[in-house]
Amino acid sequence: MELLYASKDSHYSIFKAARLYRMELQTINTLVNGEIDYEDLQSKLLVNKNKPAIININIGTTFKGAIDDLDFVIQTLENCGYSNDNYYIHCDAALCGLILPFIKHAKKITFKKPIGSISISGHKFLGCPMPCGIQITRKTYVSTHSKIEYINSTDATISGSRNGFTPIFLWYCLSKKGHARLQQDSITCIENARYLKDRLLEAGISVMLNEFSITVVFERPCDHKFVGRWNLCCLRGMAHVVVMPGITRETIDGFFKDLMQERKRWFQDGKTQPPCLADEFGSQNCICSHNKMHN
Repeated sequence: MELLYASKDSHYSIFKAARLYRMELQTINTLVNGEIDYEDLQSKLLVNKNKPAIININIGTTFKGAIDDLDFVIQTLENCGYSNDNYYIHCDAALCGLILPFIKHAKKITFKKPIGSISISGHKFLGCPMPCGIQITRKTYVSTHSKIEYINSTDATISGSRNGFTPIFLWYCLSKKGHARLQQDSITCIENARYLKDRLLEAGISVMLNEFSITVVFERPCDHKFVGRWNLCCLRGMAHVVVMPGITRETIDGFFKDLMQERKRWFQDGKTQPPCLADEFGSQNCICSHNKMHN
């Protein structure tokens, strides 16, 4: 019986799928930046060497935008004695799958490596007008599907049907943007994310940005009205901004100005203090921890 491994920062759909398929699941701890904890993964792989492994790798986690090191995971499997036919790696690249290929020095996700599949969303970075996505896998994994005479095609879906419009939208958006536009969007978004991170940091706000990520994580605003006005996603003491292609420097400046004005009101009494986020995304990114170390 196969054993599914997924980090605790993986998308909730991974855990939902495990329940639906009644799969045995091992939840792996994460590093402070949201990456999978490679030591915890190794220890749990060693304990369960008698079971084939299915491993979910995140190419951009849901909240912190962390990118797991695929090469290191493959090396870990080999070090634990797993042969290529005894594990399956799925790469969840819903957001960053259309970013990393265009960024120099970013590690490549390719079928030249022993992965089984990769999934990418079309309604996120690409900007399709309705939720859609694509999963790419090896022919050997789909060749066993029988051809259905009624639809004159093979069926690899669970429901037996799918939205016929979404492939058209995916094709249209990819064709309209092309390689050059996708590359430029990727570079621009990463630069804009760094710009936002730097502005927050200079203003004394705890903030984190993973390498090659467009997800800026910072301290949670105190006012739920501000959160709603900017449609921020929050988790515990954190909030994040995903800097998509439609987000301009002007939009970032407007957000930053509004945030700074609101912060003056939130902390004007001198008693209320921003939260300590050292445990959430590292002392090196937490302003209060940074100040304590230098005092």
